[in-house]
Amino acid sequence: MLSSIIFDMDGTLFQTDTILELALDETFEHLCSMNKWEGATPIDKYREIMGVPLPKVWETLLPNHSSEERRYTDQYFLKVLINNIERGNGSLYPNVKEVFDFLKEQGLSIYIASNGLQEYLNAIIRYYDLDKWVTETFSIQQIDSLNKSDLVKCIVEKYNIKDAAVVGDRLSDINAAKDNDLHSIGCNFDFANENELSHADFVINDLIELKTLILRLNKSYSLRG
Repeated sequence: MLSSIIFDMDGTLFQTDTILELALDETFEHLCSMNKWEGATPIDKYREIMGVPLPKVWETLLPNHSSEERRYTDQYFLKVLINNIERGNGSLYPNVKEVFDFLKEQGLSIYIASNGLQEYLNAIIRYYDLDKWVTETFSIQQIDSLNKSDLVKCIVEKYNIKDAAVVGDRLSDINAAKDNDLHSIGCNFDFANENELSHADFVINDLIELKTLILRLNKSYSLRG
């Protein structure tokens, strides 16, 4: 029987695009005011790499800037993101709380493994009261390798998890499941890539589909038992 579900955050539970453009625009407008950027906000380039750790984001968006300038931008962007969350400009995907209720009723533990920074993740958890369901939220900051597979391994080892599934929208989530011998459930949501999702054990188009899928997986465990 499945004992746990490990969720990605951005593009899986939280509709990051609801605050993404606001935060990026504000950040790059700020850089423009400091004469550190010219032109439009590179939103399309960010969408291409959505889900990678933020240090890699700034290496891509600001390839000609110094490490110090990237760190400054990272800190400013984080502040803007959190301000937008706390102002209610963000949104969870449909059915998150209903699915969380269902998972708890089924006796499953819920964890979050995200490439987001801890302060950002905490703001989402706090604003939407997700700690009523989520056992613990893990940030890529906790892992020196910045590798999602290692982050999921940390959860598995800490909580002695045997049978679980990883739910996420990017290849890093799917690989994290496979590298830890867990089920991989791909989310065909806003930032998903068809080629990446093809590697998942299962693909859903709405979180509500998890209810049927979890019941089916647990039934298969019972039949094998």
